[in-house]
Amino acid sequence: MGLTDPTEHDRLAAEMWRAYMTTGEIPKFARAPWFESRWLRPVVKWLPTDPRCRICYYPFGGPGGLLVRTLLGVAPSKMNPQLCNLCESAARHYHGGAEIEMSLVFADVRGSTGIAENLSPAAFSRLIDRFYQATTRVLYRKNGLVEKLIGDAVTSFFVPGIAGAAHARVAIEAGEEILRATGHHDPHGPWVPVGVGVHTGIAFVGAVGAADERPDITVLGDTVNAAARIAAQAAVGEVLFSDAARSAAGLKDEGLEARHLELKGRKEPIDVWGKKIKANKSAHL
Repeated sequence: MGLTDPTEHDRLAAEMWRAYMTTGEIPKFARAPWFESRWLRPVVKWLPTDPRCRICYYPFGGPGGLLVRTLLGVAPSKMNPQLCNLCESAARHYHGGAEIEMSLVFADVRGSTGIAENLSPAAFSRLIDRFYQATTRVLYRKNGLVEKLIGDAVTSFFVPGIAGAAHARVAIEAGEEILRATGHHDPHGPWVPVGVGVHTGIAFVGAVGAADERPDITVLGDTVNAAARIAAQAAVGEVLFSDAARSAAGLKDEGLEARHLELKGRKEPIDVWGKKIKANKSAHL
């Protein structure tokens, strides 16, 4: 049975995506380019200059970055510029994906309709762009993968192969850092009002969409939908995370606000915990 057979292709695609997203490694059958071999990584570390891929160490800057970009096509990933574009390249050949456990972080601007009403279109676009940059900067640093920037929201996910086994804890930490990055710790108030939702569970990740050379890498499933609904319930300056995320992160419930949510469009309610980012009162002393 060949790779062109849908059943075999789906099986291999699932195996490839599962391996990469859970271990950070491309399986042998996928025939990763020779320059992605693990034995080369100690050598690649000596190529100048930082920044470089956190997994394979190929440089993005300086003469080394120019060299690998020109000769090997290695460049920063669109989903996280601290990683290389290996997963995008694999997506062109392995259309499909796999179900794995991951943690999702959704960050939304609260009251964006009212904010837009009181700003010019250009001023509003500058505010949203600043929000995008502040949020993605945090996500990239925490080894999250940004799925999309859409409207007044940023959606991202954390997988074990890149964020590590403690991806739930890292995702919650990222949510808190996003709120600090948008000024919610400031006694004068945030420069943009944001709420964050975090959820952990099984979701599909892979390449979907048009069967051309540029498929979208996305996450799908009930876990994703639940994460979006949780984010919609988060108050300004609050990280609202599911009990599944809290449990996976190994967090105790002291100092957290418990809630039992009925999520729109979902039959089963969900237990969540809220944590507010408090203003630093000493900042103005």
